[in-house]
Amino acid sequence: MAAMARASSGLAYPERFYAAASYAGLDGSPDAAAAAKGVTSKFSNDSALLLYGLYQQATIGPCTVPKPRGWNPVEQSKWTSWNGLGNMASTEAMRLFVKILEEEDPGWYSRASNYVSEPVLEPVVNVETNHTEKVDPVVENGVYTTEPKITSTENGILSFTHDKDAVSDSLGSVAVYDQWIVPPTSGQRPKARYEHGAAIVQDKMYIYGGNHNGRYLNDLHVLDLRSWAWSRVEAGFEVDSAESQPSRPLAPCAGHSLIPWENKLISVAGHTKDPTETIQVRAFDLQTNTWSFLKTYGKPPVSRGGQSVTLVGTSLVIFGGQDAKRSLLNDLHILDLETMTWDEFDAAGVPPSPRSDHTAAVHAERYLLIFGGGSHATCFNDLHVLDLQTMEWSRPTQQGDIPTPRAGHAGVTIGENWFIVGGGDNKSGVSETIVLNMSTLVWSVVTTVEGRIPVASEGLSLVVSTYNGEDVIVSFGGYNGRYNNEVNVLKPSHKSTLPAKAIESPLPDSVSAVHNATNATRDLESEVEAVQDGRREFVVDNIEKDPRKSRNGGTAEHLLATLKAEKEELESSLNKEKLLSLQLKQEISEAETRNTDLYKELQSVRGQLATEQSRCFKLEVDVAELRQKLQMMETLQKELELLQRQKAASEQAALMAKQRQNSGGVWTWITGAPPSPKVDDV
Repeated sequence: MAAMARASSGLAYPERFYAAASYAGLDGSPDAAAAAKGVTSKFSNDSALLLYGLYQQATIGPCTVPKPRGWNPVEQSKWTSWNGLGNMASTEAMRLFVKILEEEDPGWYSRASNYVSEPVLEPVVNVETNHTEKVDPVVENGVYTTEPKITSTENGILSFTHDKDAVSDSLGSVAVYDQWIVPPTSGQRPKARYEHGAAIVQDKMYIYGGNHNGRYLNDLHVLDLRSWAWSRVEAGFEVDSAESQPSRPLAPCAGHSLIPWENKLISVAGHTKDPTETIQVRAFDLQTNTWSFLKTYGKPPVSRGGQSVTLVGTSLVIFGGQDAKRSLLNDLHILDLETMTWDEFDAAGVPPSPRSDHTAAVHAERYLLIFGGGSHATCFNDLHVLDLQTMEWSRPTQQGDIPTPRAGHAGVTIGENWFIVGGGDNKSGVSETIVLNMSTLVWSVVTTVEGRIPVASEGLSLVVSTYNGEDVIVSFGGYNGRYNNEVNVLKPSHKSTLPAKAIESPLPDSVSAVHNATNATRDLESEVEAVQDGRREFVVDNIEKDPRKSRNGGTAEHLLATLKAEKEELESSLNKEKLLSLQLKQEISEAETRNTDLYKELQSVRGQLATEQSRCFKLEVDVAELRQKLQMMETLQKELELLQRQKAASEQAALMAKQRQNSGGVWTWITGAPPSPKVDDV
């Protein structure tokens, strides 16, 4: 049965998707587009827009381009169709693309064979025997190796030979999922390190800072994930125009977080040789290759390293870490990247215990998940969830293969899957790569490696990118008894890493972002199936009620005409439902855009309000000082008036005494004798 199904369905994924895209004229090739010119005209506008959005989602990923400005209804409709898919996984977008194409044109594959060539299947590495069918393995020291262009395994890691053809084939020459691979890099590798920062921008992985032999670093390197070539970025430092200081190098740091934002790389916090009192936010401009300090408002958190920094919308959520005095933290701060304003939150519920070197991820743009980490004496394997809408902590029940305690690990998300790699427990490095389904909270093991290899290290970095339409996880560096500067790549298999297990106590309202993004499409598919099932039941019921009528030609023709009319009516109603569904999706997208704009405006108003409150506080202080000075002036005025009255009285007394003396002199001059003394004088 399986062989028959495979034969009837033709190509397997993802080749089947690329064949369908070529048939629909969406792969960009001129031959396929010319051959499919008459094919795309058969699709309705709604179906064509949906196919376009699914193709973009499958080949590029979630929509990150801004909404087209100006009045261009075609481009706006295409952007709305793509943006409405949210964080749908690329594999799901591929399957949904093919399914919709088959509904619109059931015989597409037979016609596509006229101009869609069968892909040449690449050799698949046999992980158990370490060789392909065409190359015989050579055993050396108990480790299987092969001829050039073939990968080998060592301690559970697949490695490329450094051959020109192997380099050009790169990841495409290995069709193995859920196995770590060492790609053939060129150029000067960065110095071995751990506790560095890493970020992906347009198929390039940037590595900044870190710790090497106890010394902090401040160099910036970039790895092109297309050519796998390393290069060092010669970065300058932008000085504020108000300062006259010359350009100076950025302070080396480790334990920081590197976040891509717009055309910049934002470095948050981190340990430095001379720590500051509060967190410093630095930005690297990818266009000018210069670093600068970003001015923030509000009350910034205390400086730290080993914290988690998670991008949620337009805000950074910072949790935990260890300050310069080695005190562990479990505080929660949010930095709005549009207003650059800090906010500290005291969430309800029981927060995670103070820790550092943990990992964090966001699910459905609402739930912040915190896993693992360590204190001075122990490591953790607990899972905590913060509802960013209600600001309440919870500790849900974990399911599946619950991980062992660890700290210094790294994590990335692909859709609803949270992949965790590396870390240690103060005894040894963790060898297994695990994944958590954030919708069901079920853990499972992806793969396990052996020996001291970089992916079983502490302080490694982990990023996710796409290669040939598939998600890939890239790790770099780490420390496992020695410092590493090796790159490892894993292509996760979505089917094998997501076990179909039901969660017993799910989070309230914890719905996958993928499900949210595709509800409208799946509801539409359910309606199609319901209509088709109802039509089949209607036909069977009418035939079974009176079998003799089927033998009467007139009655049969009347029945067929009735069924045809009802079929047309059902198809018409179905088309209306499709149109209504698409309109609702567009309205929802516009409402979300308005909501985003309003939220941005609210945050801007909040920032302005904080500024005005600060100004009001300063004015109140100035008014209080002026009132105090005014009271002092009133007191001085009263004292001045009193002194003036005293002066006037003394002047009047002096005048009277003088007059008295003058009157005595006149009397003596007239009588020749002094006046007779008064009784009082006697």
